[in-house]
Amino acid sequence: MVSFKKHKLVKASRRLQEQICSQHDKLLEVYCRTDQQCICVLCTMDDHRGHDTVSLKAERSEKQQKDLRNRYLSLFHYQRSAQTAVEDSEKIFTEMILSIERRRSEVRQMIRDQEKAAVSEAEERLKRLEQEITELKRRDADLEKLSFTEDHIHFLQVTDSVFLPKYNVYFFSVIYTTLMSFLSLSDSCQLTLDPNTAFKHLFLSERNTMVTRSTTVQPYPDHPDRFDVFPQVLCRESVSGRCYWEVGWRGDGGVGIAVSYKSISRKGYGGECRFGGDNDQSWRLFCYFSRYTFRYNNEATEISGVPVSSRVGVYVDHRAGTLSFYSISDTMTLIHRVQTTFTQPLYAGFWLNIDSSSWMRSDKNCRI
Repeated sequence: MVSFKKHKLVKASRRLQEQICSQHDKLLEVYCRTDQQCICVLCTMDDHRGHDTVSLKAERSEKQQKDLRNRYLSLFHYQRSAQTAVEDSEKIFTEMILSIERRRSEVRQMIRDQEKAAVSEAEERLKRLEQEITELKRRDADLEKLSFTEDHIHFLQVTDSVFLPKYNVYFFSVIYTTLMSFLSLSDSCQLTLDPNTAFKHLFLSERNTMVTRSTTVQPYPDHPDRFDVFPQVLCRESVSGRCYWEVGWRGDGGVGIAVSYKSISRKGYGGECRFGGDNDQSWRLFCYFSRYTFRYNNEATEISGVPVSSRVGVYVDHRAGTLSFYSISDTMTLIHRVQTTFTQPLYAGFWLNIDSSSWMRSDKNCRI
C-alpha cells in the first residue's frame, strides 16, 4: 500500500484507452501547442522536446475563455447588425411614408388643377356660346325687320351682313367634350363583369373589368343567368339615372358593346337571347376594324362617316330615354343615338367574336 501513496487516483473512464499514450503507455496529461495534440510526460522529453507545452487543464481553460470571448464577440456583432437593420428599416419606412404623403398631395393638387382648368375652359366656351347666341338673336331681329321693307336695293345691300353664320359643329363638339371631361371627375360609376352571366368561352380578368374570347372552356359552374350559346356577358351593376362609361376594345373579329335589360333570355339559340337580336330587351353597337353597325330588335343600321376608334364612350340618360355611343380619340364624335323609353334598369354588356377583347376604362366612368 505504501507504494501507491504518491500515485494520483482518477475516476474510472470508459474511454481509458484513448487517454493513454500509444508510444509510452502513459496517461495523456500534457498538450503540445506546437503540434496541437495531447501527449504524455515522457513525450515532452522525446519527440516533443523543446515544444510549447502546457497542462491539459490550462489548455482547456484557455480554449474555453477564447471560445467565450468569440461567443460574446459574435453576440455583439449580431446585436449591432440587428440594431443597424432596425434603424435602416425605420429610415426606409419613414422615407416611404413621406414619399407616399408627397405623392398623395401631388395627386390631390393635380386633380384640383385639372378640375379648375376644365371648369375654367368650359365656362369660357359657354361664355363665347352665349355671345354667339346673343349675336344670332340680334341678326334674327334684323332679318325680321328687313322682311317688312319695300326698299329692294336696301334689302340686297344689307342681306349679307345679317345672314346667319355657318353652324360651327366643331365648336359645340369641343364644348361637349370639355363638359364630359369635367363630369369624369364626378362620382365614380364602377362597372364590373358578372361571372355568373359569362359564356363559358369568355375569360374574365383585371378584377372582372376585362373580357377576352377564349378557345378554352372556362370552369364556370352552371347558373340560370349564364348565356349558354352566345358569346355574351353582362355587368353586375345596373345603370340608372344619367351615366357615362368608356370601353376599350381590340381584335379583328370585332366586339359588340351593348346595354340590356336583366330580363333578356339566356338559354338557347333564339334571337331573343342575342344582344340586338330578335327582342326589344337590348341595344348593341358592333365595332369592326373598318366600320360600326347598330342593331336593335334584329334591325341593323350601318354607320358611315364616323372614324373607327378603339375607344367607345356610352352615355345613358335613363329618364330621358337617351342612349348615345361616341367614338373617342383626340375628340369625341357621335356614332349613334337612340331615343326611346326605358322600362327597366339597364346593364352594360359585351358580345365578343373570336380573338377579341374588351375592357371597361374605370377611370372614365361617371354617374351624372
